Amino acid sequence: QVQLVESGGGSVQAGGSLRLSCAASTYTACKYDMSWYRQAPGKEREFVSGITTYYRTTYTDSVKGRFTISRDNAKNTMYLQMNNLKPEDTAMYYCKTDRVWGPDFCPSNAWGQGTQVTVSS
Repeated sequence: QVQLVESGGGSVQAGGSLRLSCAASTYTACKYDMSWYRQAPGKEREFVSGITTYYRTTYTDSVKGRFTISRDNAKNTMYLQMNNLKPEDTAMYYCKTDRVWGPDFCPSNAWGQGTQVTVSS
């Protein structure tokens, strides 16, 4: 089983910053590529950013230059530093496990419960 717990969301004004965290609890042998998604009210969930176990990163175009994804493998924690936030960044943010690197018993495609980010103009 994989448990993902997000934290760090909140309410900020446009131009402000937040740092999201995603703490993963799983078997020691299981390693994952991971990603952040977000879902705004009335919209579909969308990919925001991803990071592999070897620290390769990807971003959706709308957050490039403003968001930075990182991870601390020793702490099994992934982060999303969000700067220069805009009202259109308002959404519930979720972390997710992607590709599994480990034994066959390692669970896959786990989602966290989400953390709310609200940006006011």
